[in-house]
Amino acid sequence: MSAAEAIADAGERGRDQYRALARRKTLVLLALFCALCLSFAVDLAVGPASYSLDQVVRALFEPSSVSDQVRVVVWEIRMPVALMAIVVGAALSAAGAQMQTILANPLASPFTLGISAAASFGAALAIVIAIPLLPVAEAFMVPVNAFVMALLATLFIHFISQMRGVTVQTIVLLGIALVFTFNALLAFVQYLASEQALSSVVFWTMGSLTKATWPKIWMTLAVLVISVPLFARNAWALTAIRLGEDKAASFGVNVRRIRLESMLIIAVLAAVPVSFVGTIGFIGLVGPHIARMILGEDQRFFLPGSILTGALLLSLTSILAKMIVPGVVIPIGIITALVGVPFFFSLILTNLRRTW
Repeated sequence: MSAAEAIADAGERGRDQYRALARRKTLVLLALFCALCLSFAVDLAVGPASYSLDQVVRALFEPSSVSDQVRVVVWEIRMPVALMAIVVGAALSAAGAQMQTILANPLASPFTLGISAAASFGAALAIVIAIPLLPVAEAFMVPVNAFVMALLATLFIHFISQMRGVTVQTIVLLGIALVFTFNALLAFVQYLASEQALSSVVFWTMGSLTKATWPKIWMTLAVLVISVPLFARNAWALTAIRLGEDKAASFGVNVRRIRLESMLIIAVLAAVPVSFVGTIGFIGLVGPHIARMILGEDQRFFLPGSILTGALLLSLTSILAKMIVPGVVIPIGIITALVGVPFFFSLILTNLRRTW
């Protein structure tokens, strides 16, 4: 065999291996989607009045074949909560995935870097003191305040990360400082709140899907639908950034521009869900890591994998919240924190071992 034939043969084998890998990753995405559909159906079935999956499926596709009670419970009571769990989990996981990518920081997420805490503080200003950070209608004051504070925190992290000598550990410490700062400001606002406003803020900071409504679902879904194509447009550049800034720049990637654009989108993805359901931690950290372990860094698979994984995690958490104490729905933020903290510790220890 000549050298040219050997090179051609090696190239063909490489293409076959890549196609096989792409097919395998596509099957993984399909499996995640099927698991999400099953979790969604179980979420609709579980509650104080439990139904079979057969009843749920018939209520979804043949409403006339089930009783009025089943139809009302599935469509009007449980459907908004189950859908909100999916879109919020997807949005937070997508934000965490891209934050980890552009900061090259495995511990980055809207929750761990203080963006969710900033959004919580902004929303609390609207709930308790009715202070608009932008002149908007009263109905949109809470999400707009949350977005403005999240955007300010995001830009602060972005500009600090551009400074010389800033390491991954520095960004993590900065995020911890922001979390404590905004939590202290939130506590101060709670101290000034009336009894009624205080109960609303406390319940809201625990993170809950029980107040999900169709307008909130559509708004969160719209933000997700608009953001994903913007990320997908820069998929190749974001994948290159994971190889290192210098290598990405050598490929012609404008790293500074991509980072700034991504940070702005991340601020929206983090702020809108938080303004509607409260603080839900660690979904933006755990979801992307699971997707990275099973799909790798290629944005064509990593981003949809992160979205599906985050949606699946929060959907499963919604089910668990209704099963821990029969007849009681535990605030979902409590459960995600209890699950996420051990995972966060394991990531810290893993990075420490690599450093040593």
